Amino acid sequence: MKSYKIAVIEGDGIGHEVVPEGIRVLEAAGRRFDISFSWQHFDWSCQRYLKTGSMMPEDGLEQLRPFDAIYLGAIGYPGVADHVSLWGLLIPIRRGFRQYVNLRPAVLLEGIKTPLANRKPGEIDFCIVRENNEGEYSEVGGRMYKNTEMEMVIQENIFTRQGCNRVMTYAFELARKRKNHVTSATKSNGIVFTMPYWDERFADISRKYPQVKTDQYHIDIMSALLVTQPQRFDVIVASNLFGDILSDLGAAVVGSMGLAPAANLNPEREYPSCFEPVHGSAPDIAGKGIANPVAQIWSGAMMLDHLGEKEAAQTVEQTIFKVIASGDPRTPDIGGNANTREMGEAIASEISALAAKTR
Repeated sequence: MKSYKIAVIEGDGIGHEVVPEGIRVLEAAGRRFDISFSWQHFDWSCQRYLKTGSMMPEDGLEQLRPFDAIYLGAIGYPGVADHVSLWGLLIPIRRGFRQYVNLRPAVLLEGIKTPLANRKPGEIDFCIVRENNEGEYSEVGGRMYKNTEMEMVIQENIFTRQGCNRVMTYAFELARKRKNHVTSATKSNGIVFTMPYWDERFADISRKYPQVKTDQYHIDIMSALLVTQPQRFDVIVASNLFGDILSDLGAAVVGSMGLAPAANLNPEREYPSCFEPVHGSAPDIAGKGIANPVAQIWSGAMMLDHLGEKEAAQTVEQTIFKVIASGDPRTPDIGGNANTREMGEAIASEISALAAKTR
């Protein structure tokens, strides 16, 4: 039996509701595929910040380092500024562990109604590969003459050759396993230094993959095309900011933020990778037990895939698709009245039934 040590950070808001369902499904998959998990829970969150003044301990990364992966729910809650919660936990994990790829699939599933007209399941299926360590989310900048008429704020974008090359290479390698098509999101007509450089790197990397079709669009028209022609996209590679924005748009066009998984990957596996849904802590519904756990469960499938448990990952993913296609149960965000636990139990039960049939 293979065994994996997983660090669990439920975080804030609905993280406390969806993570247990993700674990429930992963345990069911573990029984089916002879995999065991050792879960260690960390209370790192905005609540911890309010009590101690920090989102996680100073040696937080050292504590996480020995784990095979990190399973995270959501970070952020009213009462703690978003930049405090993000830079106090999630960004240190992403950067300290060189998780330079943020991978976010967007798939229109059978049984889900998209807000887009005349779109059918199977027509929308793309992945966003977001550069996760630099770009617009840099720490270079500052504020001068605070609270005076001369107040000035500067925020620098940082694009490096290594940073661009490695995330673009990942995107092309991923496309080779999918539909051989990579699209670059840019804005080189308005951002005069960094985005033309991004375009140069994209052109250079693309020459190494002559079999892969490429195109690029400015972020404004690309946002429109994701709504009007989403079927044209396969793998989208984007900078930190652009990838962040397109990810939420992608979740919207496939029907719900509750259906959008994500992985923060260190492809070289030098450090643990982190798996979390795209949705935030959703304080408006936190505590009601109605959050959709599918994105969290699907992120768990991505974790299995990264750990090398391909068959288990595919089974979890396909079971998600099957349960949603059946139409029952469903959480309110996708037109039903089921609660979080009922949704998780349905997926876990389906996997357990598969295990029983194979005995």
